[in-house]
Amino acid sequence: MSTVHLILYVSEQARATAFYRQALGTAPRLDVPGMTEFELGEGAVLGLMPERGIRQLLGPKLPDPGASQTPRAELYLRVSDPEAAHARALAAGGRELSPVRPRNWGDRAGYVLDLDQHVLAFASLAAAAEV
Repeated sequence: MSTVHLILYVSEQARATAFYRQALGTAPRLDVPGMTEFELGEGAVLGLMPERGIRQLLGPKLPDPGASQTPRAELYLRVSDPEAAHARALAAGGRELSPVRPRNWGDRAGYVLDLDQHVLAFASLAAAAEV
């Protein structure tokens, strides 16, 4: 495997693109009708696809991707400064689920709900004394 594409289905591509541009602190590498892509690091790409696009691609048997308000996915990102990334996501309109704090698996992580009910986590390795 050379590249992993993680694709989130979004209600409004432009709105989701603006959110992730601010939350990730970077411009998309691709932004065309039907798909926006952000480099997440070596070999990983985040794609944003409008819900109507996935229905067109996979057909009418696909359940409505926007039918539930339950979080539909979690994007867990290890970053150098989780507090700054967490703050950017909140400033972009995300809703805080949990502040950045030490977690029992050895990371410091904070959680934000994006505009389409996806959980977005920003994390880094915790210092030994924090765990």
